[in-house]
Amino acid sequence: MADQNLAQIVVTTREPLIEWVASGCKPAERWRVGTEHEKFGFHKKSLAPLGYDGPAGIRALLQGMMDNFAWQAINEQGEPVALIKESSFGANKASITLEPGGQVELSGAPLRTIHDTQNEINEHLHQLGELCARMEIAFLGVGVQPKWPFAAIPWMPKGRYREMRDYLPGKGALSLDMMTRTATVQANLDYANEADMVNKFRVALALQPLATALFANSPFLDGKPNGFLSYRSEIWRYTDPDRCGWLPFVFESEFGFARYVEYALDVPMLFLYRHGHYQAAGGIPFRAFLEGRLPQLPGEYPTLADWETHLSTLFPDVRLKRYLELRGADAGNSATLCALPAFWKGLLYDADALAAAWELVGHWSLAERQQMHQQVPRSALQTPVPGGGTLRNLAEQVLTLAQDGLQRQQQRNSKGCDESIYLKPLLQVAESGITPAERLLQAYHERWQQSVDPIFHEQEFESFYADCE
Repeated sequence: MADQNLAQIVVTTREPLIEWVASGCKPAERWRVGTEHEKFGFHKKSLAPLGYDGPAGIRALLQGMMDNFAWQAINEQGEPVALIKESSFGANKASITLEPGGQVELSGAPLRTIHDTQNEINEHLHQLGELCARMEIAFLGVGVQPKWPFAAIPWMPKGRYREMRDYLPGKGALSLDMMTRTATVQANLDYANEADMVNKFRVALALQPLATALFANSPFLDGKPNGFLSYRSEIWRYTDPDRCGWLPFVFESEFGFARYVEYALDVPMLFLYRHGHYQAAGGIPFRAFLEGRLPQLPGEYPTLADWETHLSTLFPDVRLKRYLELRGADAGNSATLCALPAFWKGLLYDADALAAAWELVGHWSLAERQQMHQQVPRSALQTPVPGGGTLRNLAEQVLTLAQDGLQRQQQRNSKGCDESIYLKPLLQVAESGITPAERLLQAYHERWQQSVDPIFHEQEFESFYADCE
């Protein structure tokens, strides 16, 4: 099922849609980990966010990446809106994309080891840093833009974001904040078969509150504390209930590829893409399109390219495409980016760790899972877990499983270190019980004299090389 042919494959039943998702199955020796991270650009002198135009804007930055580092442009209406390049560390391509409010995202290539991921991130930050120094700009790693109000955030010239901006406010009060003022780090992992996908999906979804707590890093909004430790997660709760949040049916006995497809078929479409342009889809479920009942294209049926696009507009805490996307963490600075893929690789790519993790969380009820999902944005590691204790207690157990899982995988770098070294920031959080957000709040009240301005420099991105200690 070659990707280049998806736009020519018309579908009228759900079976090809199920087959498309199932085509992601691959043997363990071909499993990879992809890491995506977003960051906020700002002018170093004014701390103002980067617009698209101008000598120190996003377009100029993308052009610099093309001119100096051989990235290739993906244009929309004649303007570069993304870049793509063969990865230096694997057989696949990496891309640089723009989020609606100018957040710059590295969508890393699927790579064999977290060591490769760290090298890829370091290369990206080195390239970015070279251009930033010339342009007097920098990038900030937090989960929510801490200083600037919504009205001050520029919009990027991408058609899909125009359609989302028109549609989502009718669904969620914080949807535009989600688009323009949030940033995340995400890990993408493979599965061997349907049963393996189900096991990984359940463990990953059950542990998303823990990931949110460990990476909680968004305590500010509009220049002051917002009352949350992961306000990014709270924003997602008020974005669009049709396509966001956690998925209770994942824990039902019949869950599998077909059940996820049924869920996706009933989610309203955000937009259509035809002849190089995005257009409103009127909030019609994809199922109607599959039945030839889409008012915008009467009598026409979708292609697999339409299906692929539709799946990319679903935003649950764990998302299924032809791999699993784990989406529960706030963005952080360069020293923490590899912690998320290491955490999930240790748990999900080791059979013993995966089974042990399910033993810890499999007995929770749907009501208990829902309560944790609601509480964790505010209380993070202090969130109670079913049966007693808090997420901090659970973190210590789960991190031990992830650490053991990575050590058993025995993927070593040139210094002889296995991938468990990348868990060090999370182990420090669990041991201290203090999240990144709480450290920022302490600095705000003490060292920063109740100003968020210092965060732009203290959380600025720099290259980071993990050592063996």
